[in-house]
Amino acid sequence: MITMIDYGGSNLRSAQKAFEFAGGRVQVSDDPDLVRKADKLVLPGVGAFGAGINALRGRYLDQAALEAVKRGALLLGICLGMQFLLDESDEMGQHRGMGLIPGKATRFPKTVRPGEGDDQGEQILKVPHMGWNQIEHDQTHPLLAKVPSGCHTYFVHSYYCIPEHDADIIARTEYGIRFASIIGRDNVYGIQFHPEKSQQHGLDIIANYLAM
Repeated sequence: MITMIDYGGSNLRSAQKAFEFAGGRVQVSDDPDLVRKADKLVLPGVGAFGAGINALRGRYLDQAALEAVKRGALLLGICLGMQFLLDESDEMGQHRGMGLIPGKATRFPKTVRPGEGDDQGEQILKVPHMGWNQIEHDQTHPLLAKVPSGCHTYFVHSYYCIPEHDADIIARTEYGIRFASIIGRDNVYGIQFHPEKSQQHGLDIIANYLAM
């Protein structure tokens, strides 16, 4: 059974359907007691960090999830839900995250420097990062079993995660800069892209999470 956390800030239907299609049983809940007792949690998220984390806290769902994780439950954050896992975000002011994975979320730069040997000067980076892009990984993590490095997944985000420790980075993606697209520490994981919109590779990642 997957408990999908509903803090009132995102449309959960597509994520729910993808987890069910991959073989999971899903209960969508805004009840802290159900979240606290869950063995597997999914925290999707869209929108702005400040409003989202405040909604999560206002319903006491952050504390319930922290208690579940401390007990040993698995937690998977998706898109903005991944950013919630970090210590902080500077999206429209400074905001405190859940503190499960050391690091912060910050906005993509407006311009990027060219690579070595490129004489075109600084180039404008379109933000948000939207569309298909590759994830690169060392093919050792169980969350990415049978998912090839270099495969394309679907992104929509303006802010990206900077984990404090490289050991917490499971996959990386290039978009003007090289950023962490999947992170994990102990029984907590985060995915920046939308697996529910990433066709077969996304479904494979969901199935891997269900099997963990």
